[in-house]
Amino acid sequence: MKKISIIGVPMDLGQTRRGVDMGPSAIRYAGVVERIESIGYHVQDEGNIEIAPAERVHSDSKTNLKNLSAVADASERLASKVHEVVTQDHFPLVLGGDHSIAIGTLAGVSKHYQNLGVIWYDAHGDLNTADTSPSGNIHGMPLAASLGIGHPTLTNIGDYTPKVKPENIVIIGARSLDEGERELIKEKGIRVYTMHEIDRLGMTKVMEETIEYLRSKTDGVHLSLDLDGLDPHDAPGVGTPVIGGISYRESHLAMEMLAESNLITSAEFVEVNPILDERNKTATVAVALMGSLFGEKLL
Repeated sequence: MKKISIIGVPMDLGQTRRGVDMGPSAIRYAGVVERIESIGYHVQDEGNIEIAPAERVHSDSKTNLKNLSAVADASERLASKVHEVVTQDHFPLVLGGDHSIAIGTLAGVSKHYQNLGVIWYDAHGDLNTADTSPSGNIHGMPLAASLGIGHPTLTNIGDYTPKVKPENIVIIGARSLDEGERELIKEKGIRVYTMHEIDRLGMTKVMEETIEYLRSKTDGVHLSLDLDGLDPHDAPGVGTPVIGGISYRESHLAMEMLAESNLITSAEFVEVNPILDERNKTATVAVALMGSLFGEKLL
């Protein structure tokens, strides 16, 4: 029986809107353990990574990056835990927290693969650096950091860099990219399916192309799913909602196709903020999508 280890990361230091630290609790409350066990997996809840309280965190005056040392510290702890879980041959399922946690997740996972693929399911590219970020919020930087681009404190988590190659990344759902991110995407040749492509091609074609593209060149694929990839109508409890997103049904189809592909070797679901939510709707959506990702079927 396949074993899944759940790791909670109650991190809200990568951005400035409080409440996303409650995301792991909200997802657990929405029944994630029971849902995945009902599909036939053995689920081990590893509890939460310890995060420094926001009010005790001070930013380094030499950089515009908010909470740099605290985010780096949490990333190292998460990387170590994820590494331990993968070593035990468990599938790591990480619950966020803001998207800066992906720095730690990828640092822990990528050690185990020669050519890790990454599906970045998100309204944003998260490809900013200190030089290009309008805000200094690290949750807009994890993919850049994992490519080895940005502040060395972030790029060297786990004592190695890079974690992923640009040709092994597919971004799905992008509809809000900063100028520096657009330039980096073009420069590195990163494959991106914006909402325009999803509307034009349909989600079936987007996922078929993504799966084919990654299958040929990777030995494992990490799914990093930001709930703001979905339209705010379906997932209102996120810190940076962008209208015109992927629908609930399209997202289920994407997860179902990934389940059939058998490609995904690790995953994280991030940016669930119950304070901004409606009756825990977004966490419930996250759990339902996890069900589809792990092979839940109607018939």
